[in-house]
Amino acid sequence: MRKSFAVFPLLVAYMLTGKQLSAQEKEGVHEMSKDYQAPKDPLVIRKLSQWQDQRFGLFMHWGTYTLWGEVESWSICPVDWVVRKGPYSEDYNTYRSAYEHLQYEFNPVQFNPEKWEKAANAAGMRYVVFTTKHHDGFCMFDTKETDYKITSPHTPFSKNPRSNVTKEIFEAFRKDSFMIGAYFSKPDWHSQDFWWKYYPPKDEYVNYDIKKFPERWKQFNDYTYNQIQELMTGYGPIDILWLDGGWVRPDGKQSLDMPRIVDMARSHQPGLIVVDRTVPGEYENYTTPEQSIPDKPLPYPWETCMTMGYSWSYSPRDEYKPSRQLVSLLVKIVSRGGNFLLNIGPSEKGDWAPDAYKRLEDMGKWMAINGEGIHSSRPVAPYSDKNVYFTQSKDQHSIYAYYLSETDDVTLPAELRFAVTDVKKINKIVLLGSKAKLQWTMKDGHVTIKIPKSVQAQSGLKYSAAFKISV
Repeated sequence: MRKSFAVFPLLVAYMLTGKQLSAQEKEGVHEMSKDYQAPKDPLVIRKLSQWQDQRFGLFMHWGTYTLWGEVESWSICPVDWVVRKGPYSEDYNTYRSAYEHLQYEFNPVQFNPEKWEKAANAAGMRYVVFTTKHHDGFCMFDTKETDYKITSPHTPFSKNPRSNVTKEIFEAFRKDSFMIGAYFSKPDWHSQDFWWKYYPPKDEYVNYDIKKFPERWKQFNDYTYNQIQELMTGYGPIDILWLDGGWVRPDGKQSLDMPRIVDMARSHQPGLIVVDRTVPGEYENYTTPEQSIPDKPLPYPWETCMTMGYSWSYSPRDEYKPSRQLVSLLVKIVSRGGNFLLNIGPSEKGDWAPDAYKRLEDMGKWMAINGEGIHSSRPVAPYSDKNVYFTQSKDQHSIYAYYLSETDDVTLPAELRFAVTDVKKINKIVLLGSKAKLQWTMKDGHVTIKIPKSVQAQSGLKYSAAFKISV
């Protein structure tokens, strides 16, 4: 029997109500590195460049929590901003026990990663990051370190020949040359070596003094090391190790042996990009602003991770961003030199909502016309001018000016004027997706394009028009 719960973390609750986060609240939502340390390993540098060429990726949060159609993991964390509702909500221990028993119901029989890959590929996505384990500790891969996993006999889906969903997802996406990313939570709220039952948990941190119990913390370090080693050795080529839970850090209440972990991981996966997110230093190879876009280009590799709806995990009540907004987000992020990692949460049955497929289909049609200025592009000054955003081809021979429409159907003005930087001569300007011949002039660092009347109101374009400027 399906239970109905309403459990939203702070970010989701505020997004649903339209309220603004305070500065203190934003700190936990969007924390970016101020002291980026560039990698020195030439294989990592090469892999980072390859990753930046992809520009558009798929993120998936998935776990037993989808049975309640609610937010991932956080409902079992005893912090004061979590609101629990439902038949188990009055007592924390009862609630947490019921949550952990969701394992006994989890049976996503509609699981079909090839269907996801086909939709993502058609949308122009070029890499995937999947949650192999979130903070609640439930493993979506066949680990030997715990029985709290999808392949356990306690989990109904374990009888399915594709029960090791992490392996199935990676193999399905790898066949079409997607770069592969393994999300892994450093904290583990199910582990007795992180939240020890001897003490009640108080927040997201380890609930005992690791200086008083160093052997227990060492066991957790080994547990984490062993699980990451399983992912690095049994799941084919991995491009990205995307580590979440930045409160487990050297300057916090606890620390993992990151040099040992990363050395092991790269011994199996040479050139592996490591994203120890929000922890500045040599193991944060790119930064990850969450649910937001930097105001200007950043001087290091970065990626906006953002939900297609409001929640990271599937909820039947979720509302998905309009296709035009998603295209606009992609253009803005790429124009500032970032990658867009767009999250879609599979349901408890193992599929996406129909609206998610529709959004990807719409983005795919747009990318089929305009994607050449997205993939393998680089930012170029002045980056944007009003509602026009710029990218540059990797060979620097072409600049793409993306005119963002305020409606789904693009209506172009009679003249479009915008600034350009360090452009001495323009050889040609074309409107992608149109055969119209354009006239233009360049003066005082600005380009003015005359749009034929036949194209202005009937361009046939959606969401955004892209002008390719050959220089």
